[in-house]
Amino acid sequence: MIGVLVPVHNEEQLIGACLSSVLDAARHPGLEGEPVEVLVVLDACTDRSEAIAMALGVHTLTVNSRNVGHARSVGASYLLGRGARWLACTDADSLVGEDWLFNQLAFNAEAVCGTVHVQDWTGHSEDVQALYTASYQDRDGHRHIHGANLGVCAKAYRRVGGFRPLSAHEDVHLVEDLERSGARIVWTHLNRVITSARFDCRAQGGFSDYLKGLAQQLQS
Repeated sequence: MIGVLVPVHNEEQLIGACLSSVLDAARHPGLEGEPVEVLVVLDACTDRSEAIAMALGVHTLTVNSRNVGHARSVGASYLLGRGARWLACTDADSLVGEDWLFNQLAFNAEAVCGTVHVQDWTGHSEDVQALYTASYQDRDGHRHIHGANLGVCAKAYRRVGGFRPLSAHEDVHLVEDLERSGARIVWTHLNRVITSARFDCRAQGGFSDYLKGLAQQLQS
């Protein structure tokens, strides 16, 4: 079984589109009918995120930690307990491609770090866009780590102890732990995920905060 993990904190505006894209990826013919279980971990949600997920037939778990690392860890443990051999992670403000899961598995690696692509730059200046583009490595061999586009095999995940219960950069720490363990990691731009450049961030130190930092850099 393939497990897909989506941590969520009040994402009623975006979660429906995200989950629909994941469910499309789960039906890719290249998976040859292997079961895919999609799990939303609702972290202190007070909006309609749960109802939207359930309407799409997606299972949910609830935590109240306001800690994305804890949410990912709980979700990963659940999926592994259900028999997942591969864990794929994305975020509720992101859209995956139809071949997202198929491509992750096709690399035959222990972990796959993909890139992200911003389509809508509303609210950001052209200078911020230019600085982001100049500093982002949208190529094979990049060194970006995104919880919105990450895959890891169950064996390697267990070997390093999984996600740490951190409020930020839990994805970075997991990949660093995997590197230290000697895991076979693919750094690819061939499996992009579309993500949001919104200002209203959900996780401290996440992608939104990174973009805010670029704007501050330009003003200094």
